[in-house]
Amino acid sequence: MLVVFDKSVAKSPEGLQSPHSDSVSATKDGYLAQHFASLHPGSVTVNLGSSGLMAYSMEKQNPLLPRLFSVVDDIFCLFHGHIENVAILKQQYGLNKTANEVSIVIEAYRTLRDRGPYPADQVVRDIHGKFAFILYDSSSKTAFLATDVDGGVPFFWGSDSEGNLVVSDDPEIVKKSCGKSFAPFPKGCFFTSSGGLKSFEHPRNELKPVPRVDSSGEVCGVTYSVDTESRKESSMPRVGSAANWSSHY
Repeated sequence: MLVVFDKSVAKSPEGLQSPHSDSVSATKDGYLAQHFASLHPGSVTVNLGSSGLMAYSMEKQNPLLPRLFSVVDDIFCLFHGHIENVAILKQQYGLNKTANEVSIVIEAYRTLRDRGPYPADQVVRDIHGKFAFILYDSSSKTAFLATDVDGGVPFFWGSDSEGNLVVSDDPEIVKKSCGKSFAPFPKGCFFTSSGGLKSFEHPRNELKPVPRVDSSGEVCGVTYSVDTESRKESSMPRVGSAANWSSHY
């Protein structure tokens, strides 16, 4: 799978941007989307207008960790993996028996956006299994990404030459446009347009960047680890039912 978000939707963290990255624009002349399509004939590309694109292929996938795509109203979501507590989450969000993992993620986000009864970190932490997902809300131009605590699904992100965010389960696709400005997406973390990168495993702790060095000794993006000595003052502020969660976090 591949997602490119324009920097106006999801600005890549500064730590991902390597000074000698050899990165190029992922979106100019459809560069990265065309490359993905050439590697995966029969793949589907969803144009998000000025916000970016989503692309996915159902070929050559692990049947135990499938890729799923869905659009509900104004919410687009790509899901890769498997949720173990599907029945519990279906009941929690009032979904019918036919709902699958991607439906659960969309409904969890929509509940946060419209009602915000729980902090975002708790909502993601309640999802048990091996997973990574990328969600885009076109009504508020908001991105929401997350992966499980063990990194059970390959998940990488990077910054292209224009500062746009590139995300994929294939590191070679990310490197194609981001050069050395890429890294594995941090385990047990989620990223939102307005809130940036946070740990849902340790929501009260800050994340600190740790430089990655390649075989030639050059800095190649960063990874992030939980700073056990830092403590945030509070978790996500609760919002009223009339408020839009995505603009508060």
